[in-house]
Amino acid sequence: MKLKLLPLLLFTLLLLAEILPSCKEFIEPSISKRTMQLNAPADHYQSTSYTANFWWEGLEDALYYRLQVVTPTFDSIGSLVQDTLIRGTKFSQTLDPGTYQWRVRAENGSSQTGYTAPRELTILASTLTNQTVLLSSPANNTVTTQSAVTFKWGSLYKATRYHLQVDTNSFASESTLVSDQVIPGQQFAFKLPKDQVYQWRVRAENDSSQSKWSAISQLSFDSTPPGNVTLIQPGDNTTLNRPVALSWNKTTSAVTYKLYIYKSDQSTLYDTFPLSLTVTSYTFNTGNSGDRVYWQVSAVDAAGNEGKASAIRSFTLQ
Repeated sequence: MKLKLLPLLLFTLLLLAEILPSCKEFIEPSISKRTMQLNAPADHYQSTSYTANFWWEGLEDALYYRLQVVTPTFDSIGSLVQDTLIRGTKFSQTLDPGTYQWRVRAENGSSQTGYTAPRELTILASTLTNQTVLLSSPANNTVTTQSAVTFKWGSLYKATRYHLQVDTNSFASESTLVSDQVIPGQQFAFKLPKDQVYQWRVRAENDSSQSKWSAISQLSFDSTPPGNVTLIQPGDNTTLNRPVALSWNKTTSAVTYKLYIYKSDQSTLYDTFPLSLTVTSYTFNTGNSGDRVYWQVSAVDAAGNEGKASAIRSFTLQ
């Protein structure tokens, strides 16, 4: 009898081996008993750079990390400098000269680790010429459909103004810049003149010195929608059995397509539609015999511009 049960037991074990690894998709593991590890800066680190680069080890099953920075210590907080959730394992922060402590914990949707033991960091006063401004937004390689943009950056100790430059040729010549402004604060509203790829950078200044230029950040402005989509099959006003194979042509500059499928009144969409697709075909397997179905497709580019929808076609389900 025991020998007969062995194949069933073996099958059950194999089935569990297949199912268990996928359980994480449905049951989020607890990380409350796990430990975070900090990499840099080291404890009691001293720096003449006003930019602190925080770095820690990633933790399996963590969705994000909470970084806290205070001055002077967590036991005697004078000021909360930073309390933020971060997807990655690195974060840069500009700090004024002084003594700070920092710590990190990992979090997911249902649990969190304890905070790491705090580390101390001292920022020493230095000249502005050794510093670099951190750009805040738009993020590098942002693509936007809006001409109005607000450039933002961090402050630097002892800076009284900031120099913003915008260009389309990576600052090869300062005589042909799109914009060259000196600003008292840390942001500037600007209107991009036309669809193009732009670069921008900032440096801090005072009456006696200036910082290094920031890293160059790129911004793409695209307000032109992609061209119209042409439907391929099925032909208009046909009668077909389910499933129905729909297809359309590939459109230049499109990264996705929006598929609209309407019920017989030509205005009520079927559930889940419009559907965003990266391919130029779709198999429709909904509806009942005798239903008249209408469909059309539009193209969407990387900036989010949606082109004009194709001509509408219909088919009747057999």
